[in-house]
Amino acid sequence: MVPYFSFRSCCYILVLVSSFSSISFLYWTYSSVQTKGLNESQLRFEKVNLLMFPSALNHLIFPSRPPPRLLKIALFVKKWPSKHQAGGLERHALTLHLALAKRGHELHIFTTSSSNLTTVNNVYFHLSKPTSAGYLDQALIWKQFQVQNSTGQPFNVIHTESVGLMHTRSRNLSNLAVSWHGIAYESIHSDIIQELIRAPEEPQSYALTERVVKVVEEIKFFPHYAHHVATSDHVGDILRRVYMIPEERVHIILNGVDEEIFKPDVSKGKEFKLKFRIPESKSLILGMAGRLVKDKGHPLMFEALRQIFSENSTFRDSVIVVVAGDGPWGERYKQLGSNLLVLGPLEPSQLARFYNAIDIFVNPTIRAQGLDHTLLEAILTGKTVMATKLASITGSVIVSKDVGYTFPPTVGSLKKALYEVWKDGRAILEIKGESARKRGLQLFTATKMAAAYERLFLCIYSHDYCVL
Repeated sequence: MVPYFSFRSCCYILVLVSSFSSISFLYWTYSSVQTKGLNESQLRFEKVNLLMFPSALNHLIFPSRPPPRLLKIALFVKKWPSKHQAGGLERHALTLHLALAKRGHELHIFTTSSSNLTTVNNVYFHLSKPTSAGYLDQALIWKQFQVQNSTGQPFNVIHTESVGLMHTRSRNLSNLAVSWHGIAYESIHSDIIQELIRAPEEPQSYALTERVVKVVEEIKFFPHYAHHVATSDHVGDILRRVYMIPEERVHIILNGVDEEIFKPDVSKGKEFKLKFRIPESKSLILGMAGRLVKDKGHPLMFEALRQIFSENSTFRDSVIVVVAGDGPWGERYKQLGSNLLVLGPLEPSQLARFYNAIDIFVNPTIRAQGLDHTLLEAILTGKTVMATKLASITGSVIVSKDVGYTFPPTVGSLKKALYEVWKDGRAILEIKGESARKRGLQLFTATKMAAAYERLFLCIYSHDYCVL
């Protein structure tokens, strides 16, 4: 009986926490509307204090001229990406900090060894072996940091990707910013989904109870980081309202991807279809990319497609699904027949061709964390996107039906959304894709992301740079 009461108690706690979330969502909606109501000219000429700006800094206009000051920046990241095998956090670190280095800033990267150490004149790597748990060795990297901090000019700004630098080391660093690519509170939604879609024969998980404890732990240690960067509007609101971080210490900067790689190119799309023998006769090409694992929603997608193919032969014969990525669900997708094409992982240049070849990008994730790069890559390539109704996605990416489709994480809802896409057809998808790309160029480019971080880092270094 004890586990039963433990789970029921957890549910009561979740109801209470959800109440706070509802209040915070209403506050965020009000703040966001207030900010998004400003047009470009207003944002350009009205004075804005970065430390008090309520919405994503991506909405601001940043000058393209060289920075007023070059910074010496320390970056702590658990893992440096190895080619196309990187996760979202590592890809964010690579894209952002190489862009900052190209702007002239001096980067010192404290990370574990990698086979992809980029050679740039003003980028310096300080490598160490990971701990048995896969984290950075805090004692070793702290010694490395202290040596570099006392060599020549001290670091102007310190940036840690998530808990690359633990809070035990960060508490006395006033010039530090941590960027969060997932927090425990956000994961509660994922845990609820996992429990709801659990098969009857699977054992009940007690992750919900553990997650609430984890949220409390985070609320206790998060204040030990001086500045917090949320990668979605939703997380920014949660940090301010639920984690109770002072507003002037929370900043929202949406993730961005390389707009020079991910852009519309019809010829590359045709080359891709020719290379992988994607029939031109198909009326609709659905695309998925990323890790093909359970928490990315692939059991949901597999079952939805299985049922649709079984009940609707016209859909089955007119649609092809192209899957880029690796993981256990890749082999299972192949069981659905010849109109499921599983390609394995693709490097960025090939991934750009993949997006150009498809009509719509589908992300069925049930992991409510961070801001998925694949959605942003597809958008910048001019594609309509479809994704699960998770707060970060609906609050920052698919904000209306003009740019894409969303669905609750159930097989029935996903089937309904897939049928809607099929009914709308390629012409409507192209119109939505154009709208998505227009918005994406304003918010989701690597250039805009790097400009926002650069200005925030300058502001952290000196308040003289806080007002635009």
